[in-house]
Amino acid sequence: MNRIKLGKWKLVQSEMVLNHHWCQVRRDEIELPNGKIIDDFFVHIKPDVALVLPITVNQEIIFVRQYRHAVDDFFIELPAGGFEVEKESAESAAFRELEEETGYTAKEIKKIATLYDRPSKDTNRTHLFLAENVVKVSEQILDITEEIEVVLIPVDEVLEKIENGDICVAGTVAALLLGLNYLRIVK
Repeated sequence: MNRIKLGKWKLVQSEMVLNHHWCQVRRDEIELPNGKIIDDFFVHIKPDVALVLPITVNQEIIFVRQYRHAVDDFFIELPAGGFEVEKESAESAAFRELEEETGYTAKEIKKIATLYDRPSKDTNRTHLFLAENVVKVSEQILDITEEIEVVLIPVDEVLEKIENGDICVAGTVAALLLGLNYLRIVK
């Protein structure tokens, strides 16, 4: 395969145009490899996210169903969330988010991938974890912005739910496909 030589973009200058706790946007002026200048390339600075694929001993996947304001609808997703403190590890955030959002936990979790959702405009990574043999240990511990229904779906029904659009959030779909493939290969 013949590959063309690709060049990186050169940052000429940068300024923060929105610096709010919930949203940060940076405006970059960049020079493309061909010498052209783009003076208004906007970058959304987002924190990393830990996302967990939790499976019970009964081979049910634990999902959360919640309202998403930006698109004014309810979605079935895997438990996920940002890191609470600057130095929190992705694994620690995954354990914490699983228990806070669902009340379930696992003895161990395995990292199966790190993905970029939209690297053209967003800075964050999504760390995908698999948790097997999860058990309920507590009630949910939700933030003020969270109203979450816990939904258990048998593993063998998940692909059909993706195909018919019941499960359609990109990170959740990626985690399910990667996690279920990982389990198929390992077992």
